[in-house]
Amino acid sequence: MKKPSNLSKTPGAVQTTTQAAPLKLNYKRTFIIGFAFFGILLLWQVYDSWCPTFLTELFKEALNADTTEEVQYLVGIMMAIDNLAALIMLPIFGRLSDKTHTKIGKRMPFILIGTFCCAIAFPFIPVCFHYHQLAGTIIMMAIVVFFAMIYRNPAVALMPDITPKPLRSKANGIINIMGYVGGACATVLGIIFVLSTYLGGSNADNWVNRTGSIWIIEAPFLIGSVLMIISALVLFFTIDENKLEKEMEPEMKRGEEMAAVEDSVSNDEEKPMSKANKTMLIMILVAEFFWFMADNGIGTFMGNYTLYYLKCGTRSNMINTIVGGVGSVLGFVVGGILAGKIGRKWTIFSGLGLTTIVLLVWIILSYAIQVPAVADGEYNKFPFYIYIIWLVKGFGMSLVHVNSFPMVVELCSSKKIGKFTGYYYASSMLAQTITPCLLGLLLLNENFSFRELPVYACACALISIIVFAFVKNVKTKKTTIKKGIEAIGGDD
Repeated sequence: MKKPSNLSKTPGAVQTTTQAAPLKLNYKRTFIIGFAFFGILLLWQVYDSWCPTFLTELFKEALNADTTEEVQYLVGIMMAIDNLAALIMLPIFGRLSDKTHTKIGKRMPFILIGTFCCAIAFPFIPVCFHYHQLAGTIIMMAIVVFFAMIYRNPAVALMPDITPKPLRSKANGIINIMGYVGGACATVLGIIFVLSTYLGGSNADNWVNRTGSIWIIEAPFLIGSVLMIISALVLFFTIDENKLEKEMEPEMKRGEEMAAVEDSVSNDEEKPMSKANKTMLIMILVAEFFWFMADNGIGTFMGNYTLYYLKCGTRSNMINTIVGGVGSVLGFVVGGILAGKIGRKWTIFSGLGLTTIVLLVWIILSYAIQVPAVADGEYNKFPFYIYIIWLVKGFGMSLVHVNSFPMVVELCSSKKIGKFTGYYYASSMLAQTITPCLLGLLLLNENFSFRELPVYACACALISIIVFAFVKNVKTKKTTIKKGIEAIGGDD
């Protein structure tokens, strides 16, 4: 690091570290770190888009069910078990990576092992489905989830490890954009390799008679595995954790002084959190729980909503996912900038409000517009208004996600980032454990169908708004942060 050259020379002037040199975000390095999140969202986009339908068909066959609604509670439970495992494992591996010290860093061993093991097991999920192996499909899903949990927390913690606190919203926006590029890759695969074509229409005759080509469902998983390995290798050969940790130490210390917290955060691991910071953390996590209840609820069942309720082909849902991703990327770009002007709290509040409004619009339109009847093997045209809703919802929720994680890790020292990342994901995974089960049970009720999906999501979003209103708005302490062209480049 070069010595600061812009300290005030005026006699008697107070020379503080916040005046010494402006903080700047290394965009190139942040994009490279984003390859970790690229692999994560690529995996989960393929997993969430295909596995609920795999399970639906397998459970229908096993139980000889007449309707898809009859087995959704089982689908919900299976999808929730994955999240329950995450709820337990993410905090464990977060704290473990905090205390790990190797020649390649403290996060990298978990990222490499988890990614490579996931990539090996992932393509076997559709193989088991193709051969009607319910137990085999569930076992392979469990193996994938186990190894994904090993590397998810360390991969996400890598960004705040080497990013000063005031810059983390912008950095998180870049990380999430990289993640959504991974998700978009998975979605494009779903458009090219169409699941509903493999199933053979609403009666799924091709699958039952095993005449559909296995490559239609195998290719997305196989290509996804290859891309995951490439992303991990890019990260490994370009990021030297130990070197960066030493280089960034002065910047990280200054970031601690500028943190947007009510009380200062101590580096003493034995010292408990202040009451004000603890209250802030709890309120954020509770609100996060409910907005994930909303977002994951519709996300988990949207594929089945499209195929079984709207009677549309699965390609439509993939296009809808891309539309939502475009809205999300726009939100990730805007979210960090907006937080710098009005604070992270009101940026999140705006995103939640926007999301709730479009969910209300979806409710009104879903009750006003009837789904046309369709002959077996044919599909309806996907409603255009859902594309608009998904675009706006993607934008709104990205304002939430880009700022909520930095708010949580703002409340801890650099020695506890993995632990607090675990708290963040424990809250989200608890929601994602409960919401599929709850929705599956609700779908057993004759008065609750797929049409009520946005009603459920809207109710959860409203609760999150109420809870988040109690979080105090703490803006980053006044400092100089480089912007535009000045902000690009390495740490000199």
